[in-house]
Amino acid sequence: MAVNPEFLREGTAIQDFENPPKTVIGATDRSSLAIIRSLYEHLSAPLIETPIEVAEAVKYTDNAWHAVKVSFGNEIGAICDAAGVDGNAVMDVFCEDLKLNISSAYLRPGFAFGGSCLPKDVRALTQYARSRSVDLPLLNSVLAANQAQIDRTLRRIESTGHKRIGILGLSFKAGTDDLRESPMVRIVDKLHERGYNIRIYDPYVSIAALQGANKEYITKSIPHIHAMLTTDFLAFLDHADTITIGNQSLLFRGLLKQHGKNRNIIDLVQLLRRHTKKMAPVATLPRAAGA
Repeated sequence: MAVNPEFLREGTAIQDFENPPKTVIGATDRSSLAIIRSLYEHLSAPLIETPIEVAEAVKYTDNAWHAVKVSFGNEIGAICDAAGVDGNAVMDVFCEDLKLNISSAYLRPGFAFGGSCLPKDVRALTQYARSRSVDLPLLNSVLAANQAQIDRTLRRIESTGHKRIGILGLSFKAGTDDLRESPMVRIVDKLHERGYNIRIYDPYVSIAALQGANKEYITKSIPHIHAMLTTDFLAFLDHADTITIGNQSLLFRGLLKQHGKNRNIIDLVQLLRRHTKKMAPVATLPRAAGA
């Protein structure tokens, strides 16, 4: 069996077939994969081999993203209209950014967003829209969706059955001591309320607890979290029955590579995952009967 999702648009199907952004094939065996692959040998587009389930999900994912983009553009246009701004001019500038805006940035499944910019600016934009009676169903749901991701993470940690939890990375962004609206702070707060025994290893935040911009916030606003911080990684490991990775610090990757074998790890930020476009090599697929 093979699954070969199509990405053809009405009115330009032949052109899209000859010039696809990608060709996706999922197959149960080498023989089926080879048959489908042969249909596209004349094309120079990327050919991606995946498990069948991934090939099936990609089609829905692509179309859902296209729908989100249309709705996003329309909602920005509605806000701009209410403010007397040229929405097309705004989106022209937006689309010039191929590093973050029109790219794969931020599109990996992982953890919730935080920090000093995203939550604040989403609130500002939606509050302004409400003041002008502009309905924004998509943008109004963004913060709720972010909270839902935090709630899913809590359930995931609790499902381990462990009470001794280690948190690797408290700041919202690796390499910083910035705890403003960090989703990991909210996770730790909830776990603490529910009686979990928590240790936190984040050298940047530990330093900030002694000096720097975050000192007052850490020691006064979240003193219970301050008490959980440790600078001793080996003691952190001895404490934790489950380790939760909260940001993408390369320091954590190195430490876990050296000391993390056979440990229960919840990787919220895909720090340990190897990104690849292909499944296991075709040679590992079983041959079809009679092949």
